[in-house]
Amino acid sequence: QVQLGESGGGLVQTGGSLRLSCTASGRTFSSYNVAWFRQTPGKEREFVAAIRRSGGYTYYADSVKGRFTISGDRAKTTVFLQMASLKPEDTAIYYCAAGQAVLSHTRLESGYLYWGQGTGVTVSS
Repeated sequence: QVQLGESGGGLVQTGGSLRLSCTASGRTFSSYNVAWFRQTPGKEREFVAAIRRSGGYTYYADSVKGRFTISGDRAKTTVFLQMASLKPEDTAIYYCAAGQAVLSHTRLESGYLYWGQGTGVTVSS
């Protein structure tokens, strides 16, 4: 069982930046792919970004490409989502997820077994 915890959410103005962090209790991410998803009320959870355990390859939703960056620390204890040039439409609950699925499931919720409780991001216009 992997327990994930997110932090770093908050209120920011349009154009601002935030950095979200995801940590796994009692273990590292060395064996897991890690992703960020987000969800707003009334909508399905959507993929934001992922980093794969093998090679550290990164993947992004088109809506955040060029503005968000996913990365991990050297100790593989924390995965970050650096968000820049934030827009009101980025307002959501952001969830960290970890899993070991194949490449084709990188952008799918089904590719991840473990989920955090989420952290809220609000971008004011």
